[in-house]
Amino acid sequence: MGPLDALTDVTGLRVGHARYRGDGRLTGTTVVLAPEGGAVAAVDVRGGGPGTRETDALDPRNLVQRVDALVLTGGSAFGLDAACGVVDWLAERGRGFRVGPEPEQVVPVVPAACLFDLGRGGSWRARPDAALGREAAGAADRTAPGSPVPQGCVGAGTGAVAGGLKGGVGTASTVLPSGTTVGALVVVNAAGSVLDPATGALYGELYGGGRPAFPSAAEHAEALRRLAAARQESERRTAASVRAPLNTTLAVVATDAALSRAQAHKLAGTSHDGLARAVRPVHLLTDGDTVFALATGARPTAVREAADGPAAGGPTGEPAGGPTGFEAVEEFNAVLAAGADTLTRAVVKAVLAAEGVDGPGGVFPAYRDLYSRPRPRS
Repeated sequence: MGPLDALTDVTGLRVGHARYRGDGRLTGTTVVLAPEGGAVAAVDVRGGGPGTRETDALDPRNLVQRVDALVLTGGSAFGLDAACGVVDWLAERGRGFRVGPEPEQVVPVVPAACLFDLGRGGSWRARPDAALGREAAGAADRTAPGSPVPQGCVGAGTGAVAGGLKGGVGTASTVLPSGTTVGALVVVNAAGSVLDPATGALYGELYGGGRPAFPSAAEHAEALRRLAAARQESERRTAASVRAPLNTTLAVVATDAALSRAQAHKLAGTSHDGLARAVRPVHLLTDGDTVFALATGARPTAVREAADGPAAGGPTGEPAGGPTGFEAVEEFNAVLAAGADTLTRAVVKAVLAAEGVDGPGGVFPAYRDLYSRPRPRS
């Protein structure tokens, strides 16, 4: 892992959170700010109920090559208004797709995705807006490069819930033997479950290559009882509100490798495998599961050559003094695998960092409320 075990181990990326909490509000917005000049971006949507903005711009066939920010937000489709605040914030600083010679003649392209958390604080009308997006962008801008990322019930994870448990924001990173860094940030808000009902262990630890923690049979039985009671109480408190498991998990997977937009799209797609290891079931009709990929290109690598296959050159295809095309493919494959693995770890950290909520919008215990586990560092 990187020094921070966070998305911000990818040089140049900064993360800012803002939220509305209290007085019936339980929602928020998270902004991932790219370095000056932007980053190559892509997206892969697997859920059946997505809510997105400007994702068509990320198609490799289209004009815009780089984005300056990504927005993850609560509030369902209403919360996409948060992106407007980020667009204005960027435009005021002359950042965006240039359409004219004057400094202000830019159009920021800010892809965004939303999750469903309406009513979880008690008020159906509590949702992120442009002001909250602006606040989150400013929070990202005020952090120094390479700063830790707050986790748990912050930003877009403020009102997140995963299978009845409190969800939230988690982040992790991996440094490959080549020196390339891959980072992930996730907002866990799933209709499916993050824990194995037979043992109480987290799926992300069971299938993520780590060391799963197995609670005792007695602790697990008591946890299931308390979780069922919390769900029943939540239904009682929200009898006149929505009961359907409307959710959506959002993620950003980033690397400092130089990727083409097509390669970034592949990274976004394979990273969904990491989500599928940690949440079961996943990608349901009531989820809008969306993974963005960012490539800053800060670290020159051979990965870019993988897009063209084996390079022309000697009898085995290698150019003089350079890596073969197949070596480039292997390096890119390592980035793809790391994207999935790092996202799985980020989901686990999000669940362990979350804090339980007991309010008018429902009772959502945290995993740490039910099982004895330490909180991950931010």
